[in-house]
Amino acid sequence: MSTRLIISTQQWAQTEPDLAHYEEDVRRKRETLLKKELARIAELELRETEQSRPECLRQLKLWVAQNQDIRNCLMDDNFLLRFLRVKKFSIPMAQQTLLKYLNYRKRFPQIFLDMDYSDASVNQLISSGYIFVSPLRDTNGRRVVIYDLSKFNPKRHSGTDMARAHVVTYETLLSEEENQILGVSHVANIAGVNASFLTLFSVTDFGYLIKWGEQSFPMRHKEIHCLNMPQALRYVYDFAKSNMSQKLKQRFMVHDSMESLFDKVDKRCLPKEMGGEISREQMVASWQTELEKMRKRLLTIDQIELLSDRGIICSRNAARNALNTLSGSFRKLELD
Repeated sequence: MSTRLIISTQQWAQTEPDLAHYEEDVRRKRETLLKKELARIAELELRETEQSRPECLRQLKLWVAQNQDIRNCLMDDNFLLRFLRVKKFSIPMAQQTLLKYLNYRKRFPQIFLDMDYSDASVNQLISSGYIFVSPLRDTNGRRVVIYDLSKFNPKRHSGTDMARAHVVTYETLLSEEENQILGVSHVANIAGVNASFLTLFSVTDFGYLIKWGEQSFPMRHKEIHCLNMPQALRYVYDFAKSNMSQKLKQRFMVHDSMESLFDKVDKRCLPKEMGGEISREQMVASWQTELEKMRKRLLTIDQIELLSDRGIICSRNAARNALNTLSGSFRKLELD
């Protein structure tokens, strides 16, 4: 989607009501065009139509209301649609993803509970520019999440701090239906990562966070770009990919130069320090404004309870084998 959002900063005079009316008319027409384009993509990629959406929502809401293992679930369309969209409106798969999402939160309460961006550790990471979202959408209409691992100090922050900053960012993005439909892109500058980063997570938790994250979190990750990856980190990169689906693996790209990155990423969406037009400081401030708007919304998710995981269909043997492979890979890294 190549539609660009243009915001005029010119102040119209109070004596020119016709011009103000014209500006409002242009805004409405632009919004109509964007909605039509979103609807086209939703139908093409997600099988979402004006007919399927209300019926699938009705069935999912009925299932949630009758499910004795779920208590106090949010029942608004915005929350439930993310599970339908990520599974292309397959109701059984959306049900499973919702259960897995709630179980994921239950398994890692230290990460998912009290998702407040104003938490001191989370706010420090966002303010420093470790993780933020560009205010500009790329040529496909997607939001771009920017990571700068040189801004993360393992001596000051824990793996939990890191994960919480990610979760707050992703949950805030999911609050916008455009992001549920179009998905998001990621650009990570990994320069400065060293061996101390390996101590942030246990092997077990690292494996579960990667594998369960893809299966449980209702976000469409369309592109993942890694820049300046140290050679020593290639093992960890390979370990992470081994726990991902083939589809997600194909969306990972490693770049050894900015030129290579610019071939795949709309540089306009990057901070000025990476070749874009808007400074990192301005982008971070803009993102903090968005976080504040969605702060209360994120905190309401804490009310949902999963009383039992008996409804989750999973392959325990497959998960165990994947974790064993990951452990072996880490042992290899230690030996090397």
